[in-house]
Order: sequence, then C-alpha cells, then structure tokens
Amino acid sequence: MRKPLEAYKMIYLDAGDTLVTIPAAQTILKQYLGLRAVDRDEAHIHELFTEAFRLFYYVEKKDNFAVCSPESDRAFWVNLYKHVLHKLGIHEEWTEEQIWACCHELYEMYTAPAYYELFDDVKPFLEKLKARGFRIGVVSNFAPTLRAILADKGILDFFEIVLVSTEVGLEKPDPAIFQLALDKAGIAAEDVLYIGDHETNDIWAPNQVGIDAVRILRYPYHHGEGIGSLLELFGDPSVHEAVTSCDEISGT
Repeated sequence: MRKPLEAYKMIYLDAGDTLVTIPAAQTILKQYLGLRAVDRDEAHIHELFTEAFRLFYYVEKKDNFAVCSPESDRAFWVNLYKHVLHKLGIHEEWTEEQIWACCHELYEMYTAPAYYELFDDVKPFLEKLKARGFRIGVVSNFAPTLRAILADKGILDFFEIVLVSTEVGLEKPDPAIFQLALDKAGIAAEDVLYIGDHETNDIWAPNQVGIDAVRILRYPYHHGEGIGSLLELFGDPSVHEAVTSCDEISGT
C-alpha cells in the first residue's frame, strides 16, 4: 500500500496536459492555414498532432541531458510543427522559408495564454490542497510564458514555487530539476508527491531523487497505471496503488 496523500507535505505538479491544455490545437492550425488559402481536414490534423506527440514527446530519454533554454524549447516545437506541416503536404504548396516562418508563428500562438484552458478538476483540486495546508509547486518543461498562462487562468497564486525548464536551464527527465525543486522548497524528498502525465519525465525522473510520483491519464492515447482525475487523490484508497515510489523503482 502506498502512502496516502496526507502523508506528504508538498505537492508538485507538471503543467502542460496536467493542469492546462489547448483543447482545440487542430482547429487553431486549420484556421491558421485557412486564412492563408490552404484547406486541410481537421480530423487529419488531429491525427498528425497525436502522432507527432508520440514521436517527439512521449519517448524515453534517460541520459544525455542537455541544457534547456528558450531557444532549445522553441527549436523542439518548431521541429514538431514542421513534421505536422510536411505530413499535411504543405511543402508542396509553400517554400521551406514559408514553412519555417509558419512554425515560428505557431510557436508564438501555442505558448500564449489565449488558447489554454484548465482541466475541470484543477481548481477544485488546488483549493482542496490549499484548504488542507499543503504546499504546492510546479515543475514543468515549458516556454517562459508559463507564469503568464497560470496567471491568466487564475491559479498562479496557488503555487509557492514555479520551476520552468527554460528559466532554470534544466529539463525533465533530468533528475536535477527535481533536486532543484527540493532545494528551493527546503524539503525532504519523502515529503513530496509529484503528479504529471509523462511516464519518463514525470514518474521515472522524480523517482531518481526519492520523490514519489503518480501519473495522470488525460487522453485516450495515455495507457498504463495512473489516475483519471486529480480529485481521485482525495478519499479513494485504490488510488494509492497508482503512486510509484522510489523504493519500487529501485526494487527495495
């Protein structure tokens, strides 16, 4: 049996696809292309975004950690958008320079607060944590706009600490960003629970520094052990089985 939520003193959370999401990324791209006289099927765009996330984001990467920066974050996403556009056949109608410019414009759009929404369980979860005296923080791979997004959605003030990869130069799954989170909070690893959606970034990585973690399964293509809502962490004994501890990872 894993520790109940009350056994922890601080809850750290991932941001993208844990707290916030862009619910209609495919619609945004369809409209963007439509304004430039390019018509593509929205369902196909959605399929390609899902494929791109599997190829570029939901991958295991447990070594060769690189320094993170606003430039490296932009480069990652520009490459992902370029992949989607090429799969859509845009390269048959636009020059590489036009595609390059488009990808950078998409990056600006997809990192601005306007298109983001909170998942329905986020505010009630944060309110319950705060009412019960938990310390709360964020550890996220994100553009430098994250604080503006959290503020725009009305939840920034819930967080004592917000660690953003592009600001601290460390990026999940490098365990060093979680050690930094412990150091910033002045708290022991056994007193922290981390919640995120990515098996390597949000489960394996925090476990490496002794932090227990639980995975949240936000989308149909998320498979494996985890929870479907943050609110499941309150009062449901079965959720304890979804928490992956550092002891389990090490086999002790």
